[in-house]
Amino acid sequence: MNMEKSIHNIRMGGALAAARRAASRREVPVGAALYSGDILLATAGNRMEARHDPTAHAEMILLRRMSRWQGLEPGGMTLYITLEPCPMCAGAIIMARIGTVVWGAPDPRYGAGGSAFRVLGEGLPQPQPSIIAGICEEECSELIKLFFAKLRDEGKSRV
Repeated sequence: MNMEKSIHNIRMGGALAAARRAASRREVPVGAALYSGDILLATAGNRMEARHDPTAHAEMILLRRMSRWQGLEPGGMTLYITLEPCPMCAGAIIMARIGTVVWGAPDPRYGAGGSAFRVLGEGLPQPQPSIIAGICEEECSELIKLFFAKLRDEGKSRV
């Protein structure tokens, strides 16, 4: 494993921990971690159920926090997300001018990095973050699969 991938795997650990905390609150287990250089600024998990807010995705929570911080350069920030961002989050990431986005699992239903939609990626007209996909993909995917399997077993599927 090369050094860069190893660092991304370690940093994705913070997003995975946030996703597990979200699952323990019965939220869809998506987590995010925001770094400025080598410094972890914050982590967040989904809070859509608790807040009754369809925009309370993990990455949106972090971007809202980031908007209140003074003196930080978003272009030097890296956002780690356990699931490929949806179109709403991808648009917010672009508008926030995040420098790099790293995600774990693809999202064939709502993924805006090319899985379902193409909001993020090379060749698009607006300035784009660098993209690194597939970091800890199996672990990220498994969290979501287990969560929805448990909901189905309980007869409470949202799918």
